[in-house]
Amino acid sequence: MSRVVLVTGGSRGIGLATAERFRDLGDRVAVTYNSSPPPDGFLAVKCDVRSGDDVDAAFDRIESELGPVEVLVSNAGITRDGLVLKMTEESFDEVIDANLTAAFRVAKRASRSMIRARKGRIILVGSVVGLLGSAGQANYAASKAGLVGLARSLAREFASRSITVNVVAPGPVETEMTATLGADRLGELAAAVPLARIATAAEIAGAIAFLASDDAGYITGAVLPVDGGLGMGH
Repeated sequence: MSRVVLVTGGSRGIGLATAERFRDLGDRVAVTYNSSPPPDGFLAVKCDVRSGDDVDAAFDRIESELGPVEVLVSNAGITRDGLVLKMTEESFDEVIDANLTAAFRVAKRASRSMIRARKGRIILVGSVVGLLGSAGQANYAASKAGLVGLARSLAREFASRSITVNVVAPGPVETEMTATLGADRLGELAAAVPLARIATAAEIAGAIAFLASDDAGYITGAVLPVDGGLGMGH
């Protein structure tokens, strides 16, 4: 049965691959973007997830044109990398707001209709960095680690309404962002992964689609690593 799916930050990379996966499953998919819109085939909604007003307006439009959101994938995020001694509080706050507080904003807004319907799926896109840490990414790692506590708290709050909340934690992924790192750095990243390669965005999308499926109805508060073994044991 066709569902209404919202993917934040869905104009490229993992977000776009996820939107395409749900579309191919026959779902009605809305995508938020901040600067570059996604390709045709989705309800594209310009939205800065750092703004509560933008988030409310985006949900109002999606609910008006497609119906209540039944599957939320909170994927939008940014990086502002730098060693702690050189990192400004502004850079730290920006990443926390865009990656963690924004996930709270969209999950809170989506939960309204899910609670009424007594069903729903919320998937937060984290990172193996949130479990392992990463030099030069204290802000990013903190934001992604925070998603785990957020998801597990929401999972406990929403469980009685049959709403599941989970985190997908990707390792290195082939995206436009990682392509700018260069062949040498990509080779180093792949060498650190037990499977000795970088994931495709489609592989992350497959894990997200699984957590949104009926087969995953008894999975909530989980962190699903899709990292080629990089974060084993964490």
